[in-house]
Amino acid sequence: MSDVKTEIQGIVDASDVVLFMKGTKEMPQCGFSSRVAGVLNYMGVDYRDVNVLADDAIRQGIKEFSDWPTIPQLYVKGEFVGGCDIITEMTLSGELDQLFDQKSVTYNKEAAEKIREANA
Repeated sequence: MSDVKTEIQGIVDASDVVLFMKGTKEMPQCGFSSRVAGVLNYMGVDYRDVNVLADDAIRQGIKEFSDWPTIPQLYVKGEFVGGCDIITEMTLSGELDQLFDQKSVTYNKEAAEKIREANA
């Protein structure tokens, strides 16, 4: 397990924003992964997607790494942010914008506003 943990830590450390998901950002394989990838894609966030369906060790290991039972999982600058429900809530409340601003992650502020307007 320590090899998988080291691999996951390396992935998280190598990119500012990482989404462990089912499928890829171009072709999500579950609704929850699709929702989070859709938000990040729409907001123009540059992020690394890790398809947990392609590697069972990563799929199980990420749950232990974060102590979070579900996928997708979003990491920003090495910090675990949350899964689909948390990212959805943060997007709608503006907290995700604040996190990106604090962590100096580039995103499209107008797109973030459009998401909130569409869900008001």
